[in-house]
Amino acid sequence: MQRSFIARNPSVLIFLSLLALFTLVVTVLSEWAGSGLISTSFIKTLGKTLCLCLIAVAMDLIWGFAGILSLGHFAFFGLGGYMIGMWLMYERTRLIVVESLSQSEIPPTEAEVVDAIGTQIFGVVGSSEFPLIWSFADSLTLQLMLVVLVPGLLALVFGWLAFRSRVTGVYLSILTQAMTLALALYLFQNDSGLRGNNGLSGLQNLPGVTASQDLVSLWFLWASAFALGAGYLLAAWVVSGKFGSVIRGIRDNEARVRFLGYSVEAYKLAIFTLTACIAAIAGALYYPQAGIINPAEIVPIASIYLAVWVAIGGRGRLYGAVIGAAFVSLLSTWFTGGQAPDLPLGFYTVKWVDWWLVLLGLSFVAVTLFAPKGIGGLFDLIARRAAKKEAGQ
Repeated sequence: MQRSFIARNPSVLIFLSLLALFTLVVTVLSEWAGSGLISTSFIKTLGKTLCLCLIAVAMDLIWGFAGILSLGHFAFFGLGGYMIGMWLMYERTRLIVVESLSQSEIPPTEAEVVDAIGTQIFGVVGSSEFPLIWSFADSLTLQLMLVVLVPGLLALVFGWLAFRSRVTGVYLSILTQAMTLALALYLFQNDSGLRGNNGLSGLQNLPGVTASQDLVSLWFLWASAFALGAGYLLAAWVVSGKFGSVIRGIRDNEARVRFLGYSVEAYKLAIFTLTACIAAIAGALYYPQAGIINPAEIVPIASIYLAVWVAIGGRGRLYGAVIGAAFVSLLSTWFTGGQAPDLPLGFYTVKWVDWWLVLLGLSFVAVTLFAPKGIGGLFDLIARRAAKKEAGQ
């Protein structure tokens, strides 16, 4: 009898159970629940960290299992944030405009409302006209669809052009980085339709929602936890079957897989597009918790950080990607938030806010040289020792 997917992958059930327990504990200890042991601001940090864990899972799929080092997945992450941010900003502005204009004696027309909304949103870049890309900003349903469709289509087109040309290795990494840079430079322009360098702000204010930020932060934490759990389950299912075997084969020996008759380009395109969509969903949940998104979030260095997280956590291990993203994200918050005490050396005082990136870079080099399996490799070591001990008994 063939065993079930969960029976063949017990680590998935363990991960989902730990994630559910974590979410429950944070909820109970939140300010909304009454205990107040975990502040609302830190709950937002935890929610954003879960989103970063989700994009790390996507990065591990494309790099750890398929062997494609993409330095452009934060572009898809940012596009997902922009898509949902457009609706949040439009709807929030619409409610403010309608309330303001309703106080006049003559009811405003629909055209006047739209013009006022456009002036409020685009006045900062000297315009009042709605660009074409905002055509569906008034519909939450359509914008949610665009969260996946826009990054997915970009990944599909880019991947088709790159993979059909058989661009591989470092050249493909450079191409993905160039795509990210081109997108960021375009978005920095005021006529991009997305407010240029100003980006989209006030995204933490959900239109029409009167609940406190204590509760709203928990809503996003729950949504982020659910998305991470679903994404992890999907990724584990993908890599456990024939598809996973083929992409691992492409990673290890692409020529041999091609010789066996598999369409290497089709498999690469499928995993590239799938991971782009996962990254976009993570971004759509991340930026409403961050409250703002601008082109600086999409610059290539962000995707390089993502690769560092996965490498530190353990490439080729889904739980390793989660561990790496969570570890580095929370540690970064501690160091850059001024919570880490300065280190006086007598002749010089180390301020961690200034030295955090240096420490992160040194950590990446150390992991690459001395622990290529990352933090996740420790779990493999523990499991092997436990297996040997059990066999010895």
